[in-house]
Amino acid sequence: MDELPAPMTGMTISVRMRQDVVVVDPKRFVASARAAYRETFPEITEERAAEDIRDVYDAVWALLDRFGRLTADTPTSTGLPGQRILDRPDGLSPAGERRHIVLNDPQPLQDYGCFMPEEYDPFAIPPGV
Repeated sequence: MDELPAPMTGMTISVRMRQDVVVVDPKRFVASARAAYRETFPEITEERAAEDIRDVYDAVWALLDRFGRLTADTPTSTGLPGQRILDRPDGLSPAGERRHIVLNDPQPLQDYGCFMPEEYDPFAIPPGV
């Protein structure tokens, strides 16, 4: 049996994550993102939230900032392949999640400084790891 890895000084632990959702109701999606934005920043008015959350990227970042994920909850099931959940209040149908732990990535993100090389893919699994 393979030996289980023990934490060691200098060990790099990296988590690659993917969360997919399908927008089933754009209006509910944007409304939920604006509400999340206002929960994160209570001083923001509804009008300001409407100005600040204008596109998909703005909405996704607002949800990530508030919940650390695209949906406020962790769905117990995403249903059958191709079958969407239409009645969620956030207008999103969870479509799968994947997490992968990588130990001893040769260079943690911090070591790249402000600028990563263009050819670098921070989500790729390094060879031999």
